[in-house]
Amino acid sequence: MKHTAGPLSRVIAVIPAAGIGSRMQSDCPKQYLTIGHQTILEHAIHALLRHPRITRAIVAISAEDHQFQTLPIAQDPRVLVTVGGKQRADSVMAGLELAGNAEWVLVHDAARPCLHADDLARLLAITDHSSVGGILAAPVRDTMKRAEVGQNAISHTVERQDLWHALTPQLFPLELLKFCLRRALDEGAIVTDEASALEHCGYHPLLVAGRSDNIKVTRPEDLTLAAFYLTQLNN
Repeated sequence: MKHTAGPLSRVIAVIPAAGIGSRMQSDCPKQYLTIGHQTILEHAIHALLRHPRITRAIVAISAEDHQFQTLPIAQDPRVLVTVGGKQRADSVMAGLELAGNAEWVLVHDAARPCLHADDLARLLAITDHSSVGGILAAPVRDTMKRAEVGQNAISHTVERQDLWHALTPQLFPLELLKFCLRRALDEGAIVTDEASALEHCGYHPLLVAGRSDNIKVTRPEDLTLAAFYLTQLNN
């Protein structure tokens, strides 16, 4: 499958937000926890829509979610809502079905509120020269350990050279991502992010170095850290 890259091609964002965020130990899904006057999800969407090339954001929510429609951002005409699925890939596929004639699709975690404009611009710039797309990622800095199977004991140290932390957004040609996600799901592949679906189909997305403060809020202590990073971004 080939795609012709273009620097001014239209980009749609998809935000899978159907998860319940059980690790946050909170009464609501983590994307609806607030930082300042906005939810984490609102921060994540606004970070995308600030870029002029992103013309629409499609949010995939749970069928039982009645909270999103109460948010001010739900009234933004650039924001569409669809019902997601149990797995991330199902939610992304639901979002892709509403992407229309967009050439590129940007998938971003609902719980990543601290995306920096420079990182987003650098990722979008790969459409000038890539026909496959790529992801924001950060080189691994810490010593990595592999545990014994099912135990909290070290099996061995993993060589960290050439290891990267996968971040979001992840950016791919719309039709290519659709094709790869469908094939990966049909063939029972483990799809933990969109790049893994392309990898399953033999593609090699680019790694675009991103800032380490682009954190995903998954545990209670992340909320304070995200609030600090947002304060720095807004200064």
